[in-house]
Amino acid sequence: MKVGCVKEIKNNEYRVGMTPDNVKSYADAGHTVYIERDAGIGSGFTTEEYEKAGAVILDTPKEVWDTCEMMIKVKEPLESEYSYFRKDLILYTYLHLAADRPLTDAMLSSGIRGVAYETLIERNGSIPLLSPMSQIAGRLSIQEGAKYLEKPFGGSGVLLSGVPGTPKAKVVILGAGSVGTNACKIAVGMGADVTIMDINLERLAYLDDIFGARIQTLYSTPSNIQSQLAQADLVIGSVLIPGKAAPKLIKKEYLKDMKPGSLIVDVAVDQGGCCETTRVTYHDDPTFEVDGVVHYCVGNMPGAVPRTSTIALTNATLKYGLQIAGKGLEKACLDNDVIFSGINTYDGFSTCKNVSDSYGMDYKNIKKLIK
Repeated sequence: MKVGCVKEIKNNEYRVGMTPDNVKSYADAGHTVYIERDAGIGSGFTTEEYEKAGAVILDTPKEVWDTCEMMIKVKEPLESEYSYFRKDLILYTYLHLAADRPLTDAMLSSGIRGVAYETLIERNGSIPLLSPMSQIAGRLSIQEGAKYLEKPFGGSGVLLSGVPGTPKAKVVILGAGSVGTNACKIAVGMGADVTIMDINLERLAYLDDIFGARIQTLYSTPSNIQSQLAQADLVIGSVLIPGKAAPKLIKKEYLKDMKPGSLIVDVAVDQGGCCETTRVTYHDDPTFEVDGVVHYCVGNMPGAVPRTSTIALTNATLKYGLQIAGKGLEKACLDNDVIFSGINTYDGFSTCKNVSDSYGMDYKNIKKLIK
C-alpha cells in the first residue's frame, strides 16, 4: 500500500504521525511511504532520518495526499485539508467527530474512510490508541495547572504542595479513567490535597487501594461536584464517552461559588469539554477567564511535549496501521474485528453510533457494510 504522512498544521501542533522507525517497519513490510518534507521536525526527526529509513520525500502536502492510499496523521484535518478527501482514501488519525460537525459533514460527503484512534476499543475494553495521549494529558494537566495557578498567569497564587504551616492546594479531578488516574498520580506526587470523583465505584475502589489515605474518592453527583468545586483551587475535567460529546458536568452556575483565581483544566475539550463555559484554546494563548475562574482548554495538550508524545502514540498505532496497510481495511477488519470499532465514516456513511447519536444522524453498522 502507498502510505502517507504530512506535517500537522494545527496551531502549535508539533507531533507527527510517523517516526523514522515506523517508516522502516512499513517499508520492510513492502509498503511505500511518502513523507512531506520537514513533517517530523517539530518532534526532532529530520528529513534525512526519514530518507534513511526508506521514505519517499515529497515537497508539498498535496503531493502526499494525492499519492497515498492511507494517510496517517495525529490530529483531525482542518478545513484547508478537506479538499484532499476522496472516496477510498483511508484516514488513520484522531478525529473527535462528535465535537466537529463541519469535519463530519466533509468526511461523509467525500466518502473518505475515517479510522479514529479514539474509538478503537480492544476486546478487554481498553482504548489503546487513546491511552498514551491520555496518560500524557493527565500528567500535563497538573503541570500546566500548577503553572497557571501562579499569579503572573492569572491564577490565585497558590502553590500545589504548600509549605509547612500553609494549606496545600485542593485539586479536584472529575473522572477516574486514564487521564484522571495520571493526573492523580502527579498531583499526589506534588503534595496536593487530592479528591477524585467518578460514577464507577469499582474504579474508585481501585484508586483507593493504590493511593490509600493520600487521596479522597467521591461518587460523582451534581451536588458533590458543586460542593467540591467551591473548595477547589484546581479542577481537572477528564470525563470520556468514546466517540461521544463529553457530558457537561461543570455548569456555568457553579463558577460563581468557586474561589477567585481558581483554575479549570478541561482535558475533555477535544470532545466538546465537560464544562459549559469551555471553548478551545491553543498553546500560544491557552487561558481565558469566566466569572473570575481561569479556564485552560488547549485542544492538543500533548503537542506541548511532541517528542515524548509522538513516540508514545506511534508505538501504539503502528500495529493496527500495519494490519490495515498489509491487508486493506476490509480484510484487516475481518481478520481482527477490533478494527471495526475504529471506523467512524465509510463510503459516505456514519459508522460510529456515538457520533451519529451526537448529531441525530443516520447510523450504519460497519459490520453490515463490510462482510
